[in-house]
Amino acid sequence: MDRMFAVLGSLSAFVAVAAGAFGAHALKQRLSADMLAIFETAARYQMYHAMALLAAAWAESRWPGFAIQLSGLAFIAGTALFSGSLYLLSFSGLRWLGAITPLGGLAFLLGWLSLAWGIWRQGS
Repeated sequence: MDRMFAVLGSLSAFVAVAAGAFGAHALKQRLSADMLAIFETAARYQMYHAMALLAAAWAESRWPGFAIQLSGLAFIAGTALFSGSLYLLSFSGLRWLGAITPLGGLAFLLGWLSLAWGIWRQGS
């Protein structure tokens, strides 16, 4: 699992950097200021949680266990739901996609709590 989390975290960081550059250069003239801000939020949170996934990979290699694995899976799900829904919203303008975003936020919160719990429990 640690290798999968490390690979996916690295690839997610790559996509986040590419999305940030794409947003700053190619989308600046194509999206409204509101939609561009939404796109930038998606890229920023994707990068944060790519780093979190790398942290989960490291923690899994040091303190393997269910809670650490759950954290990595939650970060993956959170990125897909949170950033994915915001990317789609920024391009489509379909406001109902914003209803999916909080589910991604909940997955991020679960990931952080699981990571903390897994490290605390295994580190003792």
